[in-house]
Amino acid sequence: MKPAFYALRPGGWRDYVTLLHPPYTAWHLSYVVIGACLAPDVPWGRLGLTLVAFALAMGIGAHALDELNGRPLETEISNPVLVALAIVSVAGAAAIGAAVALSTTPWLLAFVAAGAFLVPAYNLELFGGRFHSDLWFGLAWGAFPVLTAYFACAERLRAEAVAAAVWATLLSLAQRALSTPVRRMRREVTEVRGELELSSGRHETVTRDLLVAGPELALRLLTASTVAIAASLVVLRA
Repeated sequence: MKPAFYALRPGGWRDYVTLLHPPYTAWHLSYVVIGACLAPDVPWGRLGLTLVAFALAMGIGAHALDELNGRPLETEISNPVLVALAIVSVAGAAAIGAAVALSTTPWLLAFVAAGAFLVPAYNLELFGGRFHSDLWFGLAWGAFPVLTAYFACAERLRAEAVAAAVWATLLSLAQRALSTPVRRMRREVTEVRGELELSSGRHETVTRDLLVAGPELALRLLTASTVAIAASLVVLRA
């Protein structure tokens, strides 16, 4: 069984596509768009830069470090390449954030510093894994993109940004609740035995495919719905 439903066959360029975790990257980049579109005014250029910064730090950097830490996706990308990807992408994201801060408000640098800390702290499980928990996943990959994008566009935080951050945290926790058992089933479980006895008297064999099908369908639908919400806000604000 593949390590993830979106994983391609190992080798070559396919490894780099798999490394991006395309559905989940789209999901969490949608939080950036949503946060920015909730601002009173939407400076589209600033939104674009914020989106690029998160695509670098989260889409590439965080996932490169995650793959470096245990090879969960079973790619053939070498460790030096993963390290280089992480350093260059996170540094690029920080540079974009610093440039935007210098042209708007220096308070944005606090978000840049927080992001540069969270990427290695979470994905490399630093500090004894203190920042690698379900709650920190919700805060770092849910609330943080919403708040950062809103602040980058509005240069302040208001109640609607906090409310949206709470929503993104809860949705990210739901993602975690669905994806954690699926990852375990795909990456750790080698055999499933047993059967279900239905009220009709019929018996159904329990398989790994049966156990992951429902949660993964929910994850795909939640990904699509979050992207759709982000797209609808872009249309509304444009």
